Amino acid sequence: MRKNIVAGNWKMNNTFQEAEELISVIADNLDEKELACEVIVCPPSIYLEMSSDYAEESILHIAAQNVSEFENGAYTGEISASMLKAMDVEYCIIGHSERRKYFNETNKQLSEKVGRLLDNSIAPIFCIGELLEERESENHFEVVKTQLNEGLFNLNSDEFSNVVVAYEPVWAIGTGVVASPEQAQEMHSYIRGLIAEKYGAEAAENTTILYGGSCNAANAATLFANPDVDGGLIGGASLKPDDFVKIVESF
Repeated sequence: MRKNIVAGNWKMNNTFQEAEELISVIADNLDEKELACEVIVCPPSIYLEMSSDYAEESILHIAAQNVSEFENGAYTGEISASMLKAMDVEYCIIGHSERRKYFNETNKQLSEKVGRLLDNSIAPIFCIGELLEERESENHFEVVKTQLNEGLFNLNSDEFSNVVVAYEPVWAIGTGVVASPEQAQEMHSYIRGLIAEKYGAEAAENTTILYGGSCNAANAATLFANPDVDGGLIGGASLKPDDFVKIVESF
């Protein structure tokens, strides 16, 4: 049975003190509530250990925002999957559109990263999604299919069962433009269909597929009401504790 998940991607924001205050407020506001979803916080890497300490005493789960495709060695500035594991990180975002755009990450690199994470029992949150021009040219389905084929579909069934998929239309990230509930459901249903073709209907039914792209406290409930939308990968709104809590409570 698939999980509902709300994951807050803080991106490159907050000082240490601001990060500690933010996670403390989120934990305090959620810990005594009956929730219908799992809550993940994705802070910058230098705050992961502090965040993991908070998670030990709360309902929160912790994700990294990135990982190296290399196991270890002379790769200055990189962070390995085993390092994340040592800090009790449970999830890691892979292939966010900003990583693909600004750091030129390829599907091959992302596939390597997924493998490193799974070798260390960390669940990838694998991001896929199309650019505005790709949607306008009606090539969005093919783009997403290629990203899945080249980034994830080399996994066997057991490996794939540990993956969370996040659909993020690039044209909706940080723009204030949100895919309509119908657009989100259409793509999520298509993704689930591709998973069914590759791994079978049961695997597809059990895969969590998140929506990312200007999801906020005002529109989360409408988006999450779709049968194939299992939660959100939240950007800007995750930096506002009141808004993030409202999103979590949208299920």
